[in-house]
Order: sequence, then structure tokens, then C-alpha cells
Amino acid sequence: MNAEEILETLVGFPSVVGSANGEIVGWIADYLERAGASVHILAGPEGDRSNLFATIGPADRPGYLLSGHMDVVAANEPGWDSDPFRLRREGPKLVGRGTSDMKGFLACVLAVLPTIARRPLARPLHLAFSYDEEAGCRGVPHLIARIPDLCATPAGCIIGEPSELRAIRAHKGKAAARIELGGRAGHSSRPDLGLNAIHAMADILAHAVAAAERLTAGPFDANFEPPYSSLQVGTIQGGQAVNVIPERCAIEVEARAIAGVDPRSLLADIEGRLDVLRDKGLSTHWEMTGSYPALSLAANAPLALLMEELTGKTPLAAVSYGTEAGLYQAAGMEAIICGPGDIGRAHKANEFILADELSACVAMIEALGARLAR
Repeated sequence: MNAEEILETLVGFPSVVGSANGEIVGWIADYLERAGASVHILAGPEGDRSNLFATIGPADRPGYLLSGHMDVVAANEPGWDSDPFRLRREGPKLVGRGTSDMKGFLACVLAVLPTIARRPLARPLHLAFSYDEEAGCRGVPHLIARIPDLCATPAGCIIGEPSELRAIRAHKGKAAARIELGGRAGHSSRPDLGLNAIHAMADILAHAVAAAERLTAGPFDANFEPPYSSLQVGTIQGGQAVNVIPERCAIEVEARAIAGVDPRSLLADIEGRLDVLRDKGLSTHWEMTGSYPALSLAANAPLALLMEELTGKTPLAAVSYGTEAGLYQAAGMEAIICGPGDIGRAHKANEFILADELSACVAMIEALGARLAR
């Protein structure tokens, strides 16, 4: 099967983040086993979804790892001109959910693997396909924890997020949390008998806004836009009616951190305010909903130089969005981003990838396989 044919199959699996993924994992596993790969299906703690790890070549030697996620965001955006989970060709465009983010990369990897498997490899090629990346990289930590049992530490990890096939050396880290406050309901005419959860949340909001403002003063990293860490409240829910004292209020807050800053630390002051609200009689709930560290790879790192050779392009210094790459680096492996497609097309109606972009990615992976056979 070529990359376009495989992409058509992968898009046909509605592997929406947070849902069971047995069908797509099973299909990929069968395909890889037929190609001669050693395949491991690694069940996650949720019980209905799994990561997948596969190896071609001698697993006891340092090789390279190609990483991608199998999940996609839901296709609820208005404006789709066709079934999002059925690949449609529109001239040079291949339209469907996940084509750029990032089943296009998976399709290229799978298309090349049988050719690489027929070569006598001096070093291995590993595939690491994860679940629930779109929910804050929830699946891949379980996969990374198993790598020491499955192979020698890879010499480098290539995360195939859409980057127009130009390597990227750094990205910001992220931490996100949900905060829920519980007060006491009542009629709005007797505020003295209730406890207004929305009013109480105003204290948390004020601290979040102040924290966001402080971050604009640095520290700075000029490789990023903006060149500082950031924080925002993204959602808020609460209340039933204007004449009812709201018993519940919830917000979601996220922080994005430049390299060298722990993104979770940026939320610490907000979490600390919950003690004050509990002392006032409110119930509080804090839930970390996702966290991953920043990526920072030196310009002269062996993996960066390899990617420049494979792509013919100087790697970009940084992007502000995040990926699983920081988690691989935190586990002691060099990591870099490089994949077909454009991040600007992701999470939108009529998401697409170009057929030529698939061809270019296939050529890059074939060149990597040739190096492993030396």
C-alpha cells in the first residue's frame, strides 16, 4: 500500500481523543506484523485505549524512533464539505480529519516500513504511536515508561507533527488545570443565606490575570512568540439563573512555559488560593488535566544536524505550540519535530494535506532507513 492508500484507511477510523482506539491499533499492528516488525500493544490505564510500539532491526542497539499520535480532535466544526472520516481528493489536496494532524505522518511511516524491513539494518527503526495526545499528551508517558524494557535508548526521536517537513528544535511546555468551587445555593434576595461560587471564583480569576501580567516581564526567550511564558483562563461555567445564588463555578486555566521553566510551577499560586476559599466555607476541587515539558535541542545536536541533512533545510529554532517531544527529551532522549503538512490546517473544517507533502515525507524516511542500513 502507498501512503495515500494507507492514509485513506487511517482517516476512516474515527479515533477521536478520549475514545476507545482498538480498531486503529489493531489494523496498524496487523500491518506492521505482516511487514516483519516486532509489535507491542501497550494498554493504557483507561482500559479501552492503547499505545503501540514496533521495531525493525536489532533492538539492542541505539537507533531512531518515529513518533506520532493516532487520536484526532472531534470533527464538530461547521463547514465540512464532506464526511470528515472519509478521505476525499480535491486536486492536490487530500481532505479529511487528521490528514495533517497527524495521520499523514503515520501513513508515510507505514508506507516506507516494508522497504526498510527488507534491508539488513545495522541499527533499528522504532515506531511509537500514542493515544490521547490531543488531551494534553495523556497517553505517551505510559509508552515512554516502557521503552527501557523494549529497546536500547534511541539515538534520536523524530516527532512527526505537521511542520511543513522542516525540523523544529524547541517548543514551549504546557500545564492545564480545572478548578471547581462549591458554595451554597439560595434565592438572590437573601445573599446572606447563600454562598456565591461565582463571586468566590473572582478571587481566582484576579490571581490568574495578575500572574499572566507578571509573566510578560520575563524571563525571555527570543526564539518564541511571544518571547515569555503565558497563562490564561480559557473557560468558565457557573450559575442557573439570575435570581439564584450560584452553587457551583468551574474554570479551566493553562500555562505555557519557555524552556527552563516548569509549566506546573506557573499555576502554583492559583492553586494556593484554594486554601483561602476553603477557610471561607467553600468546597474546592483542583484537577491537573494535562502537562508536558518544553523541548529545547541545541542547534549543533547530532539529531538536528541529521534532520538538516535529511530534509535539506536548516531546522527552525522554535514554535510556541507543544508536542510530545518534550516528554521524550525529559526521559533522556534527543527529540525534534518534523512532519508533513501544516499546523495551520489542523483542527479546522476541511483539514487537508497535499499529496506532494506525503511524497516528500516518504523520501525523508527512506533516506533515514538507508542510513540505518549502513
